[in-house]
Amino acid sequence: MEAIEILKQYWGYDAFRPMQEEIISAAAAGRDVLAILPTGGGKSVCFQVPALMREGIALVVTPLIALMKDQVQNLEARGIKALAIHAGMERREVEVTLGNAAYGDFKFLYVSPERLGTALFQSWLELLPVNYIVVDEAHCISQWGYDFRPDYLKISELRKTLDAPVIALTATATPRVAEDIMDKLAFRERLLLKSGFERPNLSYIVRRCEDKSGQLLDICRGVQGSGIVYMRHRRRCEEAAAFLSQNGVSASFYHAGLDGVTRTERQQAWKRGEIRVMVCTNAFGMGIDKPDVRFVAHTGLPESPESYFQEAGRAGRDGLRSWAVLLWNGTDVRRLRQLQAVSFPSLDFIADIYQKLHVFFQIPYDTGAGRQLKFDLDAFAKHFRLERAPVHYAIKYLERSEHLTFSEDVETATQVGILADRNALYDIDLPEPAMVTLLEVLMRRYSGIFSWPVPIREEAVAAACSLTVPQLRQLLYRTSLEHVIKYIPGERCSVIFLHHDRLMPGNVDLQKEKYAFLLDSARSRADAMIDYASEEAECRSRWLLRYFGQEETEDCGSCDVCRARKAPAAKSADERVSAWWAAHPGASLQDFRAACADPSSGLPPDAMARFRDRLDRGES
Repeated sequence: MEAIEILKQYWGYDAFRPMQEEIISAAAAGRDVLAILPTGGGKSVCFQVPALMREGIALVVTPLIALMKDQVQNLEARGIKALAIHAGMERREVEVTLGNAAYGDFKFLYVSPERLGTALFQSWLELLPVNYIVVDEAHCISQWGYDFRPDYLKISELRKTLDAPVIALTATATPRVAEDIMDKLAFRERLLLKSGFERPNLSYIVRRCEDKSGQLLDICRGVQGSGIVYMRHRRRCEEAAAFLSQNGVSASFYHAGLDGVTRTERQQAWKRGEIRVMVCTNAFGMGIDKPDVRFVAHTGLPESPESYFQEAGRAGRDGLRSWAVLLWNGTDVRRLRQLQAVSFPSLDFIADIYQKLHVFFQIPYDTGAGRQLKFDLDAFAKHFRLERAPVHYAIKYLERSEHLTFSEDVETATQVGILADRNALYDIDLPEPAMVTLLEVLMRRYSGIFSWPVPIREEAVAAACSLTVPQLRQLLYRTSLEHVIKYIPGERCSVIFLHHDRLMPGNVDLQKEKYAFLLDSARSRADAMIDYASEEAECRSRWLLRYFGQEETEDCGSCDVCRARKAPAAKSADERVSAWWAAHPGASLQDFRAACADPSSGLPPDAMARFRDRLDRGES
């Protein structure tokens, strides 16, 4: 079946978006291809259509569990069979899924990058009829990129086993990062296809202001529809959401400190429109497919233009007028500079943290390889009387230099072990019949449970016992009080996996050249972000496009810089206020207040205060 026929049959479209057809044709011809499309540009179709054109199953590597689940559901809703393997699945479930992928008629298998190196996945690899290796968020494989993830380096190992072309996709890659992606993925020939990064319906607005809360409230009131507000700190997210709610704006907050259930509930409520504005850290938004986001606001300077472009690009995916607003001031510049200093502690400090990490867990020299450690960063820093931030970044660099893997905010599974002897178990007089049912379910589902605590999937056990998950947890706790089982509740925590035995001081290779390169790259990205915010002459869209290597561009006509050019007679703040009133005869004070909240009005941030001052002075 031809590509256009597949598009029409499963998606209902009569034509491809810009560059989609070229990318699909290259993939269908068996070529390795790196596709760079802007956020909302239809990247999924670029690998889903060619995968449906070939026999076999596409192996899709993505770091986002939420995105996996969404895409599997979307494919199944179109009548396309898809599977996913992600954290939280039991070994038995993973084996069944891999068996279905190998012998069933499924077309897509989504996996997280950390799964690629596991013994279980490797044992099935040669049996999988893989037609494409798909790498989503491909910029994560480049150490030159802003969001490097070490597990992505395992993808290139797949090519030694699988004879399948690669389709790599990303929305944010500079020319240098694009070259590195193709190198790391061992492209047989370099083929880069990208569409223009222009977003004609997205207006970029930058405002330098001191009263960010007031400005944020004006934006939420002045721009109708869903919005996202990005903040750096969790506490500020909670405070800002409360402030907006108190002022009549439907708002909530989202950050990695919330449990998984709460995050899912809030994300779904926002997608349904029950929450209008989500105030969040950058933990929110990856893989979110909500087309009608009318504005994205940042209340400080992001660390790089790459992250800003991707986050801002979540607005206006439906093609309607939308706004990307950046609020900043001099304090943000100082904070960004401070962050650069904290993010790169000295190599001596990093080497010392390496040793302290092993001391903390009482791991002697020449041992420790393969250990998985439940890690409490705050407790570690307190134990050694160290500041939390430099310790965090030291451990992140130890990961980059391949000494360990540091997984933050992992949801560990509940574990249960049966303490009683199997033969004596039925002679124990348990106070509740539900406990007997629970033990029977556990024995049937989990081998090894009499030897050690094993991870269980609470949803499956609860369903088998005709209980809800909260009821199951209470039953597990009560059963543990009878000393029949050992119950280790699941929780969110950080985990460190040690790659090798503990090294002697002086033998820890911290790759000085890599450290210097990464430090220089981070500083360059921060400088670029400050330049973008400070720019007063170049169109915002042109500036961003030039940063990503697109030179042939035109002014957007809708950003704050372009709009200021269109009104040369209203250069000063007071003149812009006067010009507005002159252009709107008969307007009311309420009309003016609404215009002050509209990012496109061209009014200065303090327009209302200036107007009130003029009224106080008796000026009309």
